[in-house]
Amino acid sequence: MTDQSTFPDPTYRDTVLAPLFEGVKAHYAAHMGAINRAHLVMLVETGILSASDGAALARALTEIDAEVEIPKLTYTGEHEDYFFLVEAELRARLGDLGGALHTARSRNDMDHTLFKLALRSRGAETQALVLALAEALIAKAEAERDTLIVAYTHGQPAQPTTFGHYLSAAAEVLLRDAARLDAALEGLEHCPMGAAAITTSGFAIDRHRVAELLGFDGPLRNSYGCIASVDYVTGLYSALKLVFLHLGRVVQDMAFWSSFEVGQLYVPNALVQVSSIMPQKRNPVPIEHMRHLASVTCGRCDMVVNTMHNTPFTDMNDSEGEVQQAGYAAFESGNRVLRLLAAMVPQCGIRADRVQANADAACVTITELADTLVREEGLTFRRAHEVAAATAKSVIAQAAPLSDGFEAFSAAFTAQEGRAPGLDAAGYGAAVSAKSFVARRDRFGGPAPTVLDAAFAAYRAEYCELRDVLESRQARWRAADTARDGAFAQVLEG
Repeated sequence: MTDQSTFPDPTYRDTVLAPLFEGVKAHYAAHMGAINRAHLVMLVETGILSASDGAALARALTEIDAEVEIPKLTYTGEHEDYFFLVEAELRARLGDLGGALHTARSRNDMDHTLFKLALRSRGAETQALVLALAEALIAKAEAERDTLIVAYTHGQPAQPTTFGHYLSAAAEVLLRDAARLDAALEGLEHCPMGAAAITTSGFAIDRHRVAELLGFDGPLRNSYGCIASVDYVTGLYSALKLVFLHLGRVVQDMAFWSSFEVGQLYVPNALVQVSSIMPQKRNPVPIEHMRHLASVTCGRCDMVVNTMHNTPFTDMNDSEGEVQQAGYAAFESGNRVLRLLAAMVPQCGIRADRVQANADAACVTITELADTLVREEGLTFRRAHEVAAATAKSVIAQAAPLSDGFEAFSAAFTAQEGRAPGLDAAGYGAAVSAKSFVARRDRFGGPAPTVLDAAFAAYRAEYCELRDVLESRQARWRAADTARDGAFAQVLEG
């Protein structure tokens, strides 16, 4: 059979190669230029290319950067991809020498280096936003350290705590998520360049030098793993997903707390939309947008990770162009959540009247009455619990606040214990006070002010450590850009 067809098939061109080319234009062009320059510097410094050949290639690369308007390029099929377009431009200017730049490298190691460069910049931006939100949560927690709220379990009023205590819990989870994201970002800090197709090269290349010029911490050791390992992808998107899975739960609380029936969270007018038909309604729709964007981000992360499932441990397109490009949308939607939540948290407040009403209606301090009976009346907790339960049942039936329930308490205690309680009205009032409830919870991790102050200091230390790591990485990248420009300039001079 004689095959008269030529590459690329028009349908393959339109359905695969053209979209990939557009993705390269949008995301990879700057990184491709950095890789070309770093690789050329290394080839000249190691003597694999002569100084004169290196200078000619450097001039041609500079001309291409200046003359080729990447955003205006349209895929024609003349060149298989952006990599071959650049090589064709080099050969048009330099003849056969134009192909020398590809000495000791492959699209394989270049692709994964491009992906890592693209992911690390996106990951750093997101990590900075995560840390900004963490700082906003900590600052708001400090400001609301003593602000009472009703805490809910199973959707029901449970116990009093403070807004600062609640926000501290959210900040603590976010800091753990930031640490997981930091570890995943560290997985991007080793360079695949020099792995070539999969086994390195017979040329005396300097992988460490290329890694240094591109701002990596060093080369990724195993050359097979440089091409076959996708844990830098799966690890990053898994860590990214957890940020928004966990934040989505906090956002859901904001929706519940700001509902008319609960009403303990006040969302300011700047973040509220009015119904187009019902003028009495205050709709805090930014909360809904954060909730669905967090879920969309989780889904996008799952898409990337699940695409890697049951793929071969080798070079494959499943971990490359289209998947990588699609995954970037997770950073876009996630960053919107982080920015909006960081803007919203400082502006929200707690409605003390609604907290008090809900606390009264649900007897949320009743546990402390039982605890007080154990400490001061010598009852076992179960017997104390039964007295407290009878007291709560009585005041709820009367639609009275627990603070007005001393007579009901005294009657329940006497009926069960056969004696009058030693606890007087003042003692009872202190036992069922929400402020006293919180103040007594001064164990490690509790909501009492001194305990929270210690927690704030710990959170700020964690925040500063993670911020310093991120800033150190970014400083290394900037230094590498400067060093690469300088080394390239030397090659250009011959």
